[in-house]
Parts: sequence; C-alpha cells; structure tokens
Amino acid sequence: MPSDITMLQPRRRRQVQDKQNAHIEKQALEKDSKGVIYKTLPPEEAKHVGLEVPSTKKAEAFVNAFLKQSMPRMKKNNLQESLERKAVILEYNYKKKKRKRCKSKGLTAKEKRERRIFQINPENQRYELFLPLHELWKQYIRELCNGLKRDAQPQMIQTRLLKADLHGALVMVSKSKCPSYVGVTGIILQETKHVFKIITSENKLKVVPKLNCIFTVEIDGFISHIYGSKLQMRSSERSAKKFKSKGTIDL
Repeated sequence: MPSDITMLQPRRRRQVQDKQNAHIEKQALEKDSKGVIYKTLPPEEAKHVGLEVPSTKKAEAFVNAFLKQSMPRMKKNNLQESLERKAVILEYNYKKKKRKRCKSKGLTAKEKRERRIFQINPENQRYELFLPLHELWKQYIRELCNGLKRDAQPQMIQTRLLKADLHGALVMVSKSKCPSYVGVTGIILQETKHVFKIITSENKLKVVPKLNCIFTVEIDGFISHIYGSKLQMRSSERSAKKFKSKGTIDL
C-alpha cells in the first residue's frame, strides 16, 4: 500500500505542472495575437494583396445609416448610449397577420324554442297541404331502393328505410304500450330524437313518441314494420349508423 501512494504523488505533480505550463503558453499567445489580429492593415500591404481598405469615415457613415434604418424610433444620442452600454436587438419588418372573421353562430335550442321556429301554425295544419311532400318522399324511396322491384329483398328495404329520411312518409302506429296511440295514421312533418309529429287526415297534429311504439310503412305493396326504439336519434345521425340485425322483443 505505501509503495502505491508514493508512486501516485509524482504523477499528480507532473499533471499540475503540465496544466500550469499550458495556461501560461495560452496567455502568451493571446497577448501576441491581439496586436496581430486587431491591428489595422497598412495600405501598402493591402495593395500588395489586392484589397481595398475602406476609410474609417465611410465605415462610420455606413454604420450610422444602417442603425437609422433598423431603429428609426431612437435618436442619435440614445443610439450611441444604448450601443455603448449593452447589445441591441435590431427591428425587422414583418407582415401583419390578417385576423380571421368569426363566423356567426347559429341560434341555440333555447332561442329556437322562444322564437317558435319549428312550430306549425294552426292555419297550415292541413293534411292536403302535405300530400305533395308525401309524393316526393315516394320518389326518394324508389330511387333509394333501386325501384322497389318485386324480386327485391325485404331485408335490404328494411335497412334502407331505417337510414332514410322519414319526413313526408305515411306511417301508422300499429302497436304501442299506450293504447291511445294505436291506429294513428298520417304524414310525418317533423322528426326529433324522441318524437314524431304526424298530421292526420282529420287535420290534427299528433305528437307520437318513438319509444315503445311500432310503426308500419307501406309503399308500392311493400309493408315494413319499424321499431321506434331503433329510431331514437336524429335523422342525420341515423343515416351514418350501421344497424345490427338483432332480434327485437315484441311489445
């Protein structure tokens, strides 16, 4: 153990001496280089090399002009003081971003209810006025179901009816847990998430819930029974939904 310690001491001394010598050499080089690097180039040597040495006046004029362009808000005295004290961040021109105009938001559900946008006036609650709407719905369903041919599969028609828009459809409530809804027949005028608004042939507007009701739709000889529990969503959401072929429990 003592022999190892004695061997380490001279090594450490050499390392310290080497560091000190390197530091002294570095300082000497810096002193010598200051006079060479920062010294102005004489005009004779510049001509020999082929360089043009600008006069100090031209350099000062260029720097002053550059500072005026980059910092037009500051005066000459303030410029010199700021340059002597600390570094200065020069300004730069940038394009102003155009603010996007906010699109006007639509009315809320509360505002729509207050203004009674979706309420049908009693004067317009007539069955005859909505018969053309029913004829348009028939054309829409025929195009959707490829003409409703006799060899068409009932399952295909059923799935497309579930995704179709039912405004203008002639429906009948065939079954319901509430007996007063059974037998209500008419054209669907409005559809919400939970309710159908139906105009009957007696010019009465009926509000029928979808839940616990079975609706019958008849078009060109095809009779389809639709469970209202499957329609408990908006028509726009229903068009994108995939319905699973599961058996439903009868009422």
